[in-house]
Amino acid sequence: MIRQMLTCLTFVVTSASAAEHANPAGNTEAGGAAAWVIPRTEYGVPDFQGIWFFGSRTPFQRPRNLGTQTTYSEQEIREQERRMRLRLDDQAAPLNPDRSAPEAGAEIRQEADDAFLAHYLEPVVTPIAGEYRTSVITEPPDGRVPATRSGFHDLYARRQAQGLSATDGPEGQPLSGRCLIFGAAIPSLTPMMMNPNLQIVQNENYVVVMTEMIHDARIIRLGKAHHNDGVNRWMGDSVGHWEGDTLVVHSQHFRPEQSASRMGFRVSEQFEVIERYTLTSDETIHYGFTVNDPEAYGVPISGERTLTRNPPEERLYDFECHEGNYSLAAILRGARMTEVRAELGR
Repeated sequence: MIRQMLTCLTFVVTSASAAEHANPAGNTEAGGAAAWVIPRTEYGVPDFQGIWFFGSRTPFQRPRNLGTQTTYSEQEIREQERRMRLRLDDQAAPLNPDRSAPEAGAEIRQEADDAFLAHYLEPVVTPIAGEYRTSVITEPPDGRVPATRSGFHDLYARRQAQGLSATDGPEGQPLSGRCLIFGAAIPSLTPMMMNPNLQIVQNENYVVVMTEMIHDARIIRLGKAHHNDGVNRWMGDSVGHWEGDTLVVHSQHFRPEQSASRMGFRVSEQFEVIERYTLTSDETIHYGFTVNDPEAYGVPISGERTLTRNPPEERLYDFECHEGNYSLAAILRGARMTEVRAELGR
């Protein structure tokens, strides 16, 4: 885990920060003040190196009741932040030790963990390109991931159609539970609630983006063509190039096991992602993406976020997660025991 829960993610959004977002190129400041100079590597390109926070209090998908409303006013955001703080205070309050036991048949979930996760992100909404957005997704116009096309079946739907359940083998379990990869096809593509931190390292020919959760490292080859070997890769085959001071990354040839609905996108063999990274200040990156999958969705899905630099004293520590962990074996063993008991009529 990266740090102590409440000290790791303290970000103060200032009016100056919003002005920087409104000026993605970062060339001049409001009022004609001295120009901000983009930090560069020894190779003359923008220097993205460091540890960045990619979580967000802005929801990935827009609430349905907002329709095509794309932004909130500052007054609306301050009210949202006030309600967030009240909810966090309520969750942090001690439980009544004399409370009664749950009713028979009640669902017991991860209430304690949920309360921890809620406190992991500060109750602050960060502007995106100078605006308080109603969703990370900007296209389609309703700000939501569209339903998959009729007749589309991903790897897991095909397994289910074959009569295989999630506990018929490790292949049916989520990749995060197998400690192979976490979240979306590209881990930092969608904001996480837990451990939303990444480290960027670059040289003349490569950019490496390593996300904290399950230590996923994606190697982006600069100025190269995609591999033509027919091999699908975890997080895809990523190549990048510079468009002015913006790093553009194109990724394709993802493994079909990376299809996900909870935090990412259903994927077919046609799934591809285009990302754009632009430094907007010493402390912020404007991050944009477009997902294309004609077989699964038929329409492009685009979004934007602000990545915020973590304080220099903060660092990523090893996130230990290993395939074949005890929990995975216990899940499969429990399923076999349930089957045996059902067969014996117990």
